[in-house]
Amino acid sequence: MGEALSTFDDHCEAIVAQTRLLADHAEGADLTVPVPTCPGWHLGRLLRHVGGDHRWAEEIVRTRATRPIDDDRVNDPTAYAHLDDRALGDWLVEGADKLAASLRAAGPDVRVWTPADEELVEQSTGFWARRMAYETLLHRADTALVTGAEFVVDERLAADAVEEWLLFSTVPEAYSPLPGVPELLGPGRALHFDAGTAGEWLLELGGERPRWQRGGSKATASVRGPVTDLLLFLYGRPAPGVGTSGDSPLLDLWLERTRFWLEA
Repeated sequence: MGEALSTFDDHCEAIVAQTRLLADHAEGADLTVPVPTCPGWHLGRLLRHVGGDHRWAEEIVRTRATRPIDDDRVNDPTAYAHLDDRALGDWLVEGADKLAASLRAAGPDVRVWTPADEELVEQSTGFWARRMAYETLLHRADTALVTGAEFVVDERLAADAVEEWLLFSTVPEAYSPLPGVPELLGPGRALHFDAGTAGEWLLELGGERPRWQRGGSKATASVRGPVTDLLLFLYGRPAPGVGTSGDSPLLDLWLERTRFWLEA
């Protein structure tokens, strides 16, 4: 799979930069407007969710937690409801700055708890830098969608986020047999993702578990488009620049299975 396309320092910088952009997108907006890509949420809840996520991750990193820390304040719609809407931008940036500072103070290799599969992902502060960078980036996309702001992402960052998604798609929850659900794995099955000069990936589904690699080859189904649109497509966001071909039912099944964690 090769070296990561973005570094720990890139991820720390992205947490702050993407948060500042998100706050800019939301400035002056109606925070009661629904966010269609986050069903049941309005913009104010989305902003509080992102700020809560940053503070939760920061506590894990700062305390070097080796066990889960309560994330109720991340998911509770009433948490942070007391915050003045007009102060949310500064509050968001403050949380991102603190998270990035704690990550940098720790460095990328300190062992801490993560919700990720230990066999696939190192339980480290580096996980949190990468995850929070792309959590923020995707919710920035949600914010841009409802406010009409321009959404542009550095291609290398977007490609690294695609690779994070492909890594998450190899956890057992994404492919293990389920009652009444078609088998995802099968002989000769493979998915090809082509983002042009930004990157190309092959996900093999013919073995005992999915495996991904950089590069292209013959595949059962293909997805092509600019890398930012490809990333949005994977996350179930509007991606007008993406086109698909081949075995559509297989691709749809894979997307349904791999998006399980977005609904958790």
